[in-house]
Amino acid sequence: MSIARTTEISASSEKSFEDAVRKGIKRFSKTINHVEGAWVKEQKIVVKNGEVSEYRVTMKVTFLLDD
Repeated sequence: MSIARTTEISASSEKSFEDAVRKGIKRFSKTINHVEGAWVKEQKIVVKNGEVSEYRVTMKVTFLLDD
């Protein structure tokens, strides 16, 4: 029987929301094994001088616990 856990993480990118998701999952996977999936809970942008300067995402990431 597998047991999974869900944790909330945030990530950002200067390129896009998709890039922020990819960066967040890549970094999370360096620390946590058995990442199974994620869903984006929230998307935000940072605006500076009338331009989008940063894309931010908050995700719920699910991973399996080691036996």
